[in-house]
Amino acid sequence: MQNTPPKPMQKTQQSALFKRLDTLLVQSRDLWQVKAFDCTALPWATQFPRLAEHVWSIADEDIDDVDIAQSSLIAALLPSLTEDLMEAGLEWELSLLDITAPLCDKPDKALMPDRELSHFSSGIKGRKWEQITAFAAQLTRCDSDVLEWCAGKGHLGRLIAKAHNRSVVSLEWQQSLCEAGTAFAEQWHLPQTFICADAFAAKQSQLKVSQQAVALHACGDLHIELLRLASTAGTRNIAFSPCCYHLIRAKEYEALCIGGRNSALKLSRHDLQLPLQQSTIAGSKQQELRHQEIAWRLGFDSLQREVRGCEQYLPIPSIKQSQLSGDFSAFCLWAAQTKSVPLTENINFEHFEQSGLKRQRLTRRVDLVAHLFRVVLEHWLLLDRVCFLEEQGYSVSLRKFCSERVTPRNSLIQAEK
Repeated sequence: MQNTPPKPMQKTQQSALFKRLDTLLVQSRDLWQVKAFDCTALPWATQFPRLAEHVWSIADEDIDDVDIAQSSLIAALLPSLTEDLMEAGLEWELSLLDITAPLCDKPDKALMPDRELSHFSSGIKGRKWEQITAFAAQLTRCDSDVLEWCAGKGHLGRLIAKAHNRSVVSLEWQQSLCEAGTAFAEQWHLPQTFICADAFAAKQSQLKVSQQAVALHACGDLHIELLRLASTAGTRNIAFSPCCYHLIRAKEYEALCIGGRNSALKLSRHDLQLPLQQSTIAGSKQQELRHQEIAWRLGFDSLQREVRGCEQYLPIPSIKQSQLSGDFSAFCLWAAQTKSVPLTENINFEHFEQSGLKRQRLTRRVDLVAHLFRVVLEHWLLLDRVCFLEEQGYSVSLRKFCSERVTPRNSLIQAEK
């Protein structure tokens, strides 16, 4: 039995839902379109006083538990937000806050015998392998060749080649990854060919009409380029899972569909990171280190503002986890040297460390409220892609190919002509 996607919603339903999401995001942008590190107070406290009072009433140690899932965010924040809206005479469609795509049906049968799958998963981390197998299991079965977009070592492509018995062309720009993937394909005698090419070079795309183009977690502009080139080529079947929406070349997001291009919503790269701010997989130790890093970054920022006489956040590069095992003063000396900030003698590092902790309490609450809208923004971005493909004449479905336990980036868009 072939694994085919469910009947997609009509175009009018998809575009209408997109418009409703767009309206909510425009109405609520004061709550989510913020940069927490720039804030010295809750930026929306005057407009939403009950919400402000409530977030300060949440204990520091409880914030991560509230933030871990959309259901807990809604339960914690929606009552006070609703009160503020009623007081102001505003009507927002807050039922959209828990919007989600349906989970894919469980496949009728396994892709391959467990013994063979274990060989294919060699050297691939557990969750990544779960994503690959779950994605491959949901692909529409057809006779056409497969183009694996931004293939890396071709893990997905070789599983499709073996399990679906189909020819696969894996497009990847890094020569070393192509060589590694080719060696594995030859070892297993798979019908998989690697082409070392730039995904942004249209003439090298390898896309054609009779083909199924697939991409698992292609970042930002990489999967957007796939949609544009595939729709231009008339590729009959496209299946992809978006990731890292913020990795775009433009300073602002350029919407794909007609409704998105006509929207009043303007999204920066920072805004596009909102859907990714979810730590359902991080362990308690990782969370603790993350909180420490943020507090130290904010502490150093308070220090540099005083030294430079400039009330503007100064970002510093990524750090190694080992740098958090030292003390705050050593972190500040490193950051000051990195950003060429001259430090005087006799600095009261303890004062600025406490300032960082205080500012962190604020930023966590600014982010907490913004996170209430992360699923709405992600669904808006997903439907921007869905509606664009529908406008190009495709029948499109949007589902989740695995659980959030495996990866929060679990959306699968399949388009067929």
